[in-house]
Amino acid sequence: MTESTYTTPIAADAKPQESHLNGVTGIISPADILRIAWEGVARNKVRSLLTMLGVIIGVAAVIIMMAISAGTEAQIAAQIEGLGANLVFIQSGFGRGPFVAGGGNAVQLVYDDTALVAGVGGVAATSVEQQAVTSVRAGSAALTDITIQGTSPDFPSVRGLPIADGRYFTQDDLDRTSKVVVLGADVATELFGETDPIGQTITAGNVRLTVIGVAEPKGTVGNVDYDSQLYIPITLAFSRFTPSQFRQFAGDSVRMIYAQVDETADIDQVVEQITLKLAASKGVAPEDLPFTIQTQQDVVDARGATTEAFRNLLAWVAGVSLLVGGIGIMNIMLVSVTERTQEIGIRQSVGATPNDIRLQFLTEAVMLSLVGGLIGIAAGIGGAYIFGRTGDMPTVVVPGSILLAFGSAAAIGVFFGFFPANKAAQLDPIEALRHE
Repeated sequence: MTESTYTTPIAADAKPQESHLNGVTGIISPADILRIAWEGVARNKVRSLLTMLGVIIGVAAVIIMMAISAGTEAQIAAQIEGLGANLVFIQSGFGRGPFVAGGGNAVQLVYDDTALVAGVGGVAATSVEQQAVTSVRAGSAALTDITIQGTSPDFPSVRGLPIADGRYFTQDDLDRTSKVVVLGADVATELFGETDPIGQTITAGNVRLTVIGVAEPKGTVGNVDYDSQLYIPITLAFSRFTPSQFRQFAGDSVRMIYAQVDETADIDQVVEQITLKLAASKGVAPEDLPFTIQTQQDVVDARGATTEAFRNLLAWVAGVSLLVGGIGIMNIMLVSVTERTQEIGIRQSVGATPNDIRLQFLTEAVMLSLVGGLIGIAAGIGGAYIFGRTGDMPTVVVPGSILLAFGSAAAIGVFFGFFPANKAAQLDPIEALRHE
């Protein structure tokens, strides 16, 4: 005879009990159902653990994958916000728009467009950049592959880069193409150590520059390390750090203009006015303007759409794991019904109704699923923490993902446990008692 699930044996002279009281209460209380279900789960620990494994993996996967997704979105938002506050990005669309004979794009974003953008109502400040890579020397110290950034006077406020010592260059420095430079925090330390760099000279490429300021540490935002750069007037970048052949082809064209919008202005209206002014100055219709004009929120939303697609893919993977776990629960519960057929017959003979039997086996299935869910939650939170600490991608555990995972585990238990429970409830008492 197969061993009974219950710890309390049924006496030979046991009398049938009432299966209902007032048509509602069965032969055992809910507390008894939970106790017996737990005993059934705990009796075969290894089998129960293996049965729960699919649920554990599925729940942990939901939490970890949503933590990765949330961490990525937070990192993207921080990177965009790190560029500055309330910004509009006007980006040149090379290869788009009308062309002129002999090659080249007739509609280019150039340095002079900065003044046009600055004249739009609601624009508080503008900044433009032109990059080059060069070697830098100061005394016996030498650095290679240093990014030198040609910018405009509003760069510190627009891009959120305060000056720690000295000053930033002015409009007069820009107009006169002054050979002055502001050092990133790390560059200043590597070139001068503890010595005050203000007033010192450095050689960038073959150009001698006077240090007028040192920026506060900002760190890396996106792929840009602000502390490892040099900042010079953009007019100097055009004249001394732009290859002559490129200058001849592109002139004073720039890749990006940043416009900082006043907090009281309607940013959408500002974007519309910038578009109209640029289109008018280039002699093209606004819809033909080969520039991309976006706000910070536009960039966050665009990148968020990518991470959402990634999150949906991960959700399907986690859902498949939960589905496999549910199938495992249904399989083991069907085996359990077969093993305990005689026990079911004995219970029916002492007054248990089909609903009592169904509830008992359904409770065991749900308990397997819920215990697996709790273990999966612990594994998911721990896994997300470890992944965030050891990997390149940050993780943020979303409380909603815990509730979603646990609720999914409970639903899996009910859904996949009902069929075995219903099969147990439909057994014929006589045939069940004859079962060996």
